[in-house]
Formats: sequence, C-alpha cells, structure tokens
Amino acid sequence: MSSVMQAWHRIVEQQDGSGLDDLLDDDVVFHSPVVHTPQRGKAITRLYLTAAMQTLNAPGHFQYLRELVDGNHAVLEFQTEIEGVLINGVDMIEWNDEGKIIDFKVMVRPLKAVNAIHQAMGQMLERMK
Repeated sequence: MSSVMQAWHRIVEQQDGSGLDDLLDDDVVFHSPVVHTPQRGKAITRLYLTAAMQTLNAPGHFQYLRELVDGNHAVLEFQTEIEGVLINGVDMIEWNDEGKIIDFKVMVRPLKAVNAIHQAMGQMLERMK
C-alpha cells in the first residue's frame, strides 16, 4: 500500500483532520458530490474533508469496501449511513510524486444519499464556522 493511502486511512480511522496539512498539496482540487464547482486549495479541501469525516464517519457505520491503487491514483469504495439512509460512494484520489494529494473527487449514490449528505454536510459546515 502506498504511503499516501496509509496516511489517508490513518486520518480517517482516527478522525483527525490535523494530518491533512501534511497530506494535501497547496493547490489540491476537491470535487464534492453536492457542490457544482471544484473547490481549489488546501484550506477549503481540509474544511470539506474534515466535515465529511465528522458527518459520514458515525461510529460503526463508515467503512471502505474496496480499494484499487494504480501508480499515483486510488479509487476507494465506501459505505455508511446517515439517519437510516444507506450511502454508497467512491473516493477518487490522485497524488503527486512528492506524496501530496492533488485531486480528490467524491461520488455518491443513490439520490436519496446525495440529499442526506447535502443536508448533513451543510449543518456540519455551519457548526464549524
């Protein structure tokens, strides 16, 4: 397993966004399943990923099901649950040769799950302000 993926799994398991500063490139691009435009930069990506960890990683619910790594790219399928809604999604991660994440895309299904994430993430981001 790549050192980037090891670091990412450690951050998710510990729900500790502080490790993101070392893992994210300054110019990272984040693609949200609910925000139309890509979010650019370390600060906004850290904010979204930290909020997602707190929103989606309810104890006993979030788990990665599969992981495919090819060079500097990884696709991680996950599932979790928010208020009884089963969420199935994919994290697509790309990193540079320095081991910094440069692109992070999240895709979620079904539509009911997208709506649940949109609402829960909106509430979490408001609390984090």
